[in-house]
This record gives sequence, structure tokens and C-alpha cells, in this order.
Amino acid sequence: MKPEDDMNIILVGKHHGKSRVLAINSSLAVGLFLLVLSVLVAAGWAGYQMAVQRAEARVPSNSELVAGWQQILAQQKAELAVIEENVQQQVDALTLRLGEIQGRLLRLDALGQRFVESGLVASDEFDFEQPAAVGGPEDGLSGDSFSAPELTRMIEEMERRIEDREQQLRLLDQVASRQKLEDELYLEGRPITWGWLSSRYGYRSDPFTGKRTWHAGVDLAGKDGSNIISVAGGVVTYAGERYGYGNLVEIDHGDGLVSRYAHCKTVKVQVGDIVQKGQVVALMGSTGRSTGPHVHFEVIRNGKSENPETYIKRASR
Repeated sequence: MKPEDDMNIILVGKHHGKSRVLAINSSLAVGLFLLVLSVLVAAGWAGYQMAVQRAEARVPSNSELVAGWQQILAQQKAELAVIEENVQQQVDALTLRLGEIQGRLLRLDALGQRFVESGLVASDEFDFEQPAAVGGPEDGLSGDSFSAPELTRMIEEMERRIEDREQQLRLLDQVASRQKLEDELYLEGRPITWGWLSSRYGYRSDPFTGKRTWHAGVDLAGKDGSNIISVAGGVVTYAGERYGYGNLVEIDHGDGLVSRYAHCKTVKVQVGDIVQKGQVVALMGSTGRSTGPHVHFEVIRNGKSENPETYIKRASR
């Protein structure tokens, strides 16, 4: 640039319209250009350094990566431990419920076995000591495992069915027990296992005096020392010697019914004993006012004697 090519910069004031002229020669222009260029280069370099620093800040180091993954794994491990604890709690709860179901099934089996023993259920029809027989053809599919909610629902349904069966069996047991008790207290049959009727109920000729006297029972003759059995279940209210009767056993069967077994050789029970139907209570003899081995058998209802033959001829229930 030549000297005569110097540049003039005219500055116009904001007020009064005054102006000033600033002369810029070539040296000053070059200086200004270099200053601006150096500022631009410095700004670009500063921006580049900032970009590099930001890029370096976004890329973590290996140790930082390892620490981050370890933290993630630790968090996942803690979550897995919580899940395992919840699953274990569910398994424990299901195990407890299964144990309760097994106990209830054992009670049901015991009730069923009682029915078999009582004759209410045929033993060759039901065997409560063996699992129920099941089966069926395979469809060729592998099948799916049950989920925990499905298994829980199945257990709940099984518990409801078992509860229903328990109630039904309890009612059946009550009916059976009542029936058994009624059968046990049902007075019928002969008080001896072998022998014959030697004297009937009612008026007869006294074997010692020959006079017409009242006989309040029946005499059943048999072998000396043979068994005398109770014709029904009950409680022994007298067991010992009584005038005229010799050794006497008296049994209260409830509902106002009492049976007597007299002239016994030996008494096998004591007062207060609970006897069952068919149980041996004494041995036949000839104690007291007797002419030979026999049992004097009486039946008394509400304090009044009844004909024992009515009960001897009764059919078993």
C-alpha cells in the first residue's frame, strides 16, 4: 500500500453533527489485522482445548468403569436377595399349609378306618392305608409346571374340599357313634352262651315249698362255671351276695332298664364298672336259694319287673 493510499476514518459525533477524521496508514492497518487474527486464533485454540477437555471428561477410565459395573452388580444382587427371600417365605407358607393338610388327611384316614372297623364301610371296598388309585393315557405333551399363584389356588381348593369332607365325616361319625351306643344299650339275647330255659316268668310252683309263688324272672340252666354275659352295655350297680339271690350282679342300662344275674358261682365285675354287651360278668353256679347250676335272669324297667323272654327273643339290631 502506498503512502498516498492512506485511509481516513471519519467519525461523526452524535450531537451537533460534528465530525472527526482519523487517518490510518498502512502500518496501522496491518497491525490491526494481525491483532484481530491473533484474537481469532486464540479464541479458536481456547475452544478446541475446551472441546478436548469435554471429550476427555465424557470418557471414563477403566477403574471408573469397573467401579460402575460393581455398583450395578451389587444393586442387582441386593434385588435378587429380596426376591429369593420373598420366594422362600412363599415356599415356607406353602409348606406349612401342606403340613396342615397332611394332618387333616391323617384324621380323615383315622375316621375312615374307624368306619371300616365298625362295619359301616366294607374293608374290601376302601383301604384307607393306601393312596387312591389313579391313572390315564398320556397325551404326548410335556406339560407345564404350576406357577406359585396357581399352586396356591389349588391348595386353597383342596383345603375347602377337605373341610367339607371333614364335616361330612364328623356327622357320619356322630351318627355311627349314636347308632353304636343305641345298639350297645339295646337289651336283647340270652345271658348265657350255652344252656336251656328251666323256669319261666310268672306264677309257678315253688321248688322248695311246692306252693304257688311269683317268679320275677326266668331261670336258664347250664354247666357249672360256664360264662354269664351281659345282655346290654351299662354300669354295674350291685356285685355281691344278696339274700335269696346268692351272688348277684345288677347292671343299669339307662332309660330305666336294669338287668339282674343271680346264683352266680363267681362275680367277675365290681360296682362302678362299665360293661359292654356280651362281656362276661360272672360264672354260673348255684349260690343262694337254688337247686342246681343256673342263672336267674331278671329285667326291671322303672322299678317294675318285665318278662325277660321278651328281650331274649328280640332280634339283634
